[in-house]
Amino acid sequence: MQQSAVPELAHTHTRPIHWLATATAVAGVVALSSVVQPDAATAAQAPGAGPGSAPAAAAPPATTGVDFPLECGPVKLVVARTAAGDLDGDGRPETVAVVHCDAGMSTPPDGAYVLTQGPDTARARVVATLVDPEDRLKVTDLAVRDGAVLGGLLGYSSPDVPTCCPDVTENVKWQWKNGTFVRSTPSAARSV
Repeated sequence: MQQSAVPELAHTHTRPIHWLATATAVAGVVALSSVVQPDAATAAQAPGAGPGSAPAAAAPPATTGVDFPLECGPVKLVVARTAAGDLDGDGRPETVAVVHCDAGMSTPPDGAYVLTQGPDTARARVVATLVDPEDRLKVTDLAVRDGAVLGGLLGYSSPDVPTCCPDVTENVKWQWKNGTFVRSTPSAARSV
């Protein structure tokens, strides 16, 4: 049997005084932590925050399980694109969802809907319709910037134009004003 090169040290054996010192130190830390507390939280909005910016902890509403006002019959509903941001300036993000029925051919019309998350509900709900599928429009672009929804639309110059071939292009903007979304056409609008 080989002997250890390091002699046995007295402090490697625990004694009751060691346990008493450890318990005293832990009690001191617990007592100190109950006295020292962080500043109280406030609900005030940070300077510079406004429409289009949301708190980092707030997640935009998801489209899963939402009852969109679109009847697709035997085919499924498709969420084609989404964009999120604070549209009404309340500090919570909304989601804009573009949906259509999964048609096997042609260009199915889109619906564009604003979703919000209620404080007492688990699922998001539709609170506004920006594009109604009955208008026979296709949403090509979608973005939320500075509290406004920006989109590109494809449409038809007359009912005689086949649904496969939209022949009108328009850029649009929706802004929350006086409790409703107001649609305008930015100066970069164009028609084909």
